[in-house]
Amino acid sequence: QVRLVESGGGLVQPGGSLRLACAAPLSIFSVYDMGWHRQAPGKQRELVAEISAAGTTRYGDFVKGRFTISRDDATNTVYLEMNHLKLEDTAVYYCLAEPSAWYDGATYWGNGSLVTVSS
Repeated sequence: QVRLVESGGGLVQPGGSLRLACAAPLSIFSVYDMGWHRQAPGKQRELVAEISAAGTTRYGDFVKGRFTISRDDATNTVYLEMNHLKLEDTAVYYCLAEPSAWYDGATYWGNGSLVTVSS
């Protein structure tokens, strides 16, 4: 059973910062691409950021340089640093683990972390 453990959500004012973390099992981290998706009320889930096992990153268009995804292979953790948060960033943020293109495995989702941006 693969479990992704998320942390770091919460309430922040517009313009503020938050860092989300997602810990994955050692057994998959080195061969999985990791990412964050989000879902706001009444909207579809969308890509926020992803980082491949090799370290290549990709971001949703709305990020516009405000967020940074990184991974720490020593602790099997992926981070999402979010700066200059806006009201529209309010959503549940889900950690995602996908097998690398050259690895055969299942896809896993975390339970989600609520991020609320409000004054």
